[in-house]
Amino acid sequence: MNEKVNPRRWMILISVGIFTLMATLDGSIVNIALPIISKNLHIEMNMAEWVVSIYLVTICIFLLMFGKIADSIGKIKIFKIGSVMFILGSIICGLSNNLVMLLLGRVVQAIGASMAMATNNGIITQTFPLSERGYALGYIGSFVSIGAIAGPGIGGLILGHFHWSYIFWINIPIGLIALILGYINLPKAESTNPTKFDKRGFAVYFLTLLLFFGAIFIGQSVGFTNLYIILTFIVAVGCFFLFLQIEKSVTDPMIELRIFSNHNFTLGLVAGFFIFVTNFFFNVVSPFYLENALGIAASTAGYILMAFPVVQVVVAPISGKISAKVNPIVLTIIGLIVIEVAQIGYLFFNLQTQIWFILLCIGLNGLGNGLFQAPNNTMIMSSVETKDLGIAGGLNALSRNLGMIIGVSLSTTVLFLSMSKFYGKSVTTYINGRPDIFIDGMRVTMTFAVIICLIAIVMSVIRLIKSGRSNNE
Repeated sequence: MNEKVNPRRWMILISVGIFTLMATLDGSIVNIALPIISKNLHIEMNMAEWVVSIYLVTICIFLLMFGKIADSIGKIKIFKIGSVMFILGSIICGLSNNLVMLLLGRVVQAIGASMAMATNNGIITQTFPLSERGYALGYIGSFVSIGAIAGPGIGGLILGHFHWSYIFWINIPIGLIALILGYINLPKAESTNPTKFDKRGFAVYFLTLLLFFGAIFIGQSVGFTNLYIILTFIVAVGCFFLFLQIEKSVTDPMIELRIFSNHNFTLGLVAGFFIFVTNFFFNVVSPFYLENALGIAASTAGYILMAFPVVQVVVAPISGKISAKVNPIVLTIIGLIVIEVAQIGYLFFNLQTQIWFILLCIGLNGLGNGLFQAPNNTMIMSSVETKDLGIAGGLNALSRNLGMIIGVSLSTTVLFLSMSKFYGKSVTTYINGRPDIFIDGMRVTMTFAVIICLIAIVMSVIRLIKSGRSNNE
């Protein structure tokens, strides 16, 4: 029996892809502007960092809620509302002349972004036939990675010519084009599955993430051995187990825990999480390495870092197409091995490293991610029932965003702790005149990335073995 093919599916992909790109881009593009924002708004640098943190935390908090609501009232409806909210949030950010207004705009932006992220994979999965699904999800995966990795490069180019507010203003015309395309091409009606919303589960989930992220961000300033930080982590873990108990007992849980019994789904999420953690290790150290240690101009460093997304955007759709013809798990393992080779290559970076070798390693990382992301996303989204596409997409996006936050926090902590050990006293930034201390710290940091990527490889091999057993039964 032939699948019914939507003739407007490629225009839908463009609309969904643009908002996916902007939503993920706004999680990293602001980083490079923080010193300027701090000076312009007359605030301390640690307060300016909340402009980034509050965006990522808000997305993580609301992703699952909107994924569940999307399954109930419709993914397309949630996506459209999210698109409007993201544009509205960008306007507020662009108009901001104080920190409170800017943070408010970032929260509105993040709520809109979480709506788009929770529904994008589900919309693409239900729009494209199985033969084209891997190809389409490959593009979505490319948009996600480009947004996550290319932020500093694109932000640097904008700041070189315009006021920092244009980082947000640029979203308006692009967002409106995507919004118009979406309203013209997205179906006006879709099947829904009305259910009650699990308010108690969401409240405990909200508290869990709030405590967890609070402990991470404050712990970076006061130290993770602080008694209050340790207690906060313990309470967060307790809240998490309480959340699981609630989800097991209610009729319509926010997360159907049965979905995790599917090894393709669960191991795919875990592997994806570890790879985003891995990618953000180099994302954190690369500006210090290129600009401070090697003395490369910020704009040139931005172009060098663009090698990652450029390679991935070419490879990911091809990988998605191939995944429909070969075992996609094998393809993910090949991609992970290439990523691992890139992480090992980063270990050899020093003050004498040639640009060609830097570009080779960054390009290999983009190649590996392109090979991995498309088939991994396809397996995750194709392994669940249609009625669970919203929550599956929400969990997939949540694993990515958690990977970004954990990657940034863990890599920063490891980098400065190791630099402090080599320097003999506390270090919280790059030490001018001592690039050797940074290189030593970077090598320790990237060793962690090698280990984390190896864990992702092991998880994928386990998935391959379990898949083979399932097929033989």
